[in-house]
Amino acid sequence: MDKLRLGDHEFDSRLFMGTGKFSDTATMVEAVRTSGSQLVTVALRRVNLDGPGDDLFTPLTQIEGVTLMPNTSGARDAQEAVRAARIARDLSGSPFIKVEIHPNPHHLMPDPIETYEACRILAAEGFVVMPYMPADPVLAKRLEEVGCASVMPLGSAIGSGRGMTTADMLRIILRESRIPVIVDAGLRAPSEAAAALEMGCSAVLVNSAIAAAREPVAMADAFSGAVKVGRAAYLAGLMSSGDAAVATSPLTSFLSSSEV
Repeated sequence: MDKLRLGDHEFDSRLFMGTGKFSDTATMVEAVRTSGSQLVTVALRRVNLDGPGDDLFTPLTQIEGVTLMPNTSGARDAQEAVRAARIARDLSGSPFIKVEIHPNPHHLMPDPIETYEACRILAAEGFVVMPYMPADPVLAKRLEEVGCASVMPLGSAIGSGRGMTTADMLRIILRESRIPVIVDAGLRAPSEAAAALEMGCSAVLVNSAIAAAREPVAMADAFSGAVKVGRAAYLAGLMSSGDAAVATSPLTSFLSSSEV
């Protein structure tokens, strides 16, 4: 079976989902179910066991086959991210943590220095660390070396819907990485998710493209199909590309003089 391995955990689905931005909890739950996603991220601030109206944790735990990956969204530095991760593990019981540190609310770009420091600490504490990061091949290698289970470089800015603007850097990361590479942020269309998998990425994490769609549940289904097609194409082996035209059939043999 073609399973994705993260730490000691295996997953069949290569579509991971975020849970923010949905218009209501019921739509979010149905989209997750339809997507077949088995790893779903939720912000620590949305874990509110005392306030059901602002609690995504409880509804998500009731979806069969879903593993929760709390994230540290809102953390401004490594210290805050580490504190959030420890609280999230106590609340959820999940070893997974998505390290997300973006101190500037105007562009939401991940802080590479603070991300590295938080990941170094959390990996040493036994977390399955999944860092959201810029598409930086050097940082990706450093995060691998400190024990991250994967790296999650952005395709483009969070929520921008600009797709795979970092494709050239992603190819370098893929070439150098020995851990799964998961595209996180910026995807808009299922075709872009398929392209990421065709390139060799192990999975994609999608939130806004599904939550902000006119029909979120239908879009979740579309992304589910796209990652399967993209992965199948990668395993089948894409043909090489070139600048020159190459005939698909001989052009002269059937026109030999003996047959005219």
